[in-house]
Amino acid sequence: MRRYASRIFGWGSSFGRLDFHWVNLHWMKHNCKNSSFLSKSSNTQAIIKDYSNSFQSKTYASSCAKMLEDPSKDNPVSDMLVDSFGRMHTYLRISLTERCNLRCQYCMPADGVELTPNPQILSADEIIRLANLFVSSGVNKIRLTGGEPTIRKDIEEICLQLSNLEGLKTLTMTTNGITLARKLSKLKECGLNSVNISLDTLVRAKFEFMTRRKGHERVMESINTAIDLGCNPVKVNCVVIRGFNDDEICNFVELTREKPINVRFIEFMPFDGNVWNVKKLVPYSEMVDRVAQQFKGIQRLQDHPTDTAKNFRLDGHQGTVSFITSMTENFCAGCNRLRLLADGNFKVCLFGPSEVSLRDPLRNGINDEGLKEIIGAAVKRKKAAHAGMFDIAKTANRPMIHIGG
Repeated sequence: MRRYASRIFGWGSSFGRLDFHWVNLHWMKHNCKNSSFLSKSSNTQAIIKDYSNSFQSKTYASSCAKMLEDPSKDNPVSDMLVDSFGRMHTYLRISLTERCNLRCQYCMPADGVELTPNPQILSADEIIRLANLFVSSGVNKIRLTGGEPTIRKDIEEICLQLSNLEGLKTLTMTTNGITLARKLSKLKECGLNSVNISLDTLVRAKFEFMTRRKGHERVMESINTAIDLGCNPVKVNCVVIRGFNDDEICNFVELTREKPINVRFIEFMPFDGNVWNVKKLVPYSEMVDRVAQQFKGIQRLQDHPTDTAKNFRLDGHQGTVSFITSMTENFCAGCNRLRLLADGNFKVCLFGPSEVSLRDPLRNGINDEGLKEIIGAAVKRKKAAHAGMFDIAKTANRPMIHIGG
């Protein structure tokens, strides 16, 4: 492990140490002293204050009206993708498979999950037809997820066909990195623009405990391969769980010192079977406070209105760090994401239980206009925001491996 770790970190020490919109800013400024989820640290308060002073006047970050004023001129967004709150959905996440070569504890129960039979999984042709329908209607970014998307045998052909869709600007993928190192070069040739690699610990033994499998070195190798192949930044997703890997936050930040890596710390989220507990949640405010205490010159970056992450740069670091705050500070006001599941179900909110099948009408011979009606009706039913974390924890929803990471 040290061989790969030293390449990533660029130094030789061991791993012994173990709604970005103005309404949320207003809430943070006036409630941080009373909230059990927000740190009282002066460092954190200073960061929040600096961000508030710099960005509060720029209310475009929460303005759906502003978002509607700036549709892509070469790929206008159709009414099908606009919900009742004026949010334009130009980002489609497509799960290619429910199968995975890891068994991450926050993704599936210990006894596994019942997988959808292969004949009920969308074929490559069905994926391309549906993707083309979305892109021709205004979607300009597609992310491939799973399961583990790289284990699908036709992944290269799918990437090639998707990348050739007129109007698509970004084709990216979230992967666990186990097989990525040997496949990435070809995938880039087929049009893949960037990757997010999931890695929740820098310690091999903890990796095997969390994923119930071996492969830590292969993930580290994939991160290096992505850097070598020019991915900039290489995004590394880390789900932070108290008592498991929260002691590694600053070690992860070190990844960004010498390498073009964007480490994305994700608040632990509840899904069926992952035994979520609020005591395991490390809130954004606590994470950023730990970073601010350890590193000098942490600066909030200007986020895009539809960003899911709060992004920061540190003095002297080539890469960046980000925080995805779904539980303590939702970003629903700027949400532009839709999900197509591997079994063909369409989902407008990650935390909402509602789904509608696109596979069944597709296989029953429906035309594109009929599909657009189904999609548009589902988008119009999307709520203004998802429920709070305690309500989410009590709401029936599928395991993450079914939904797509």
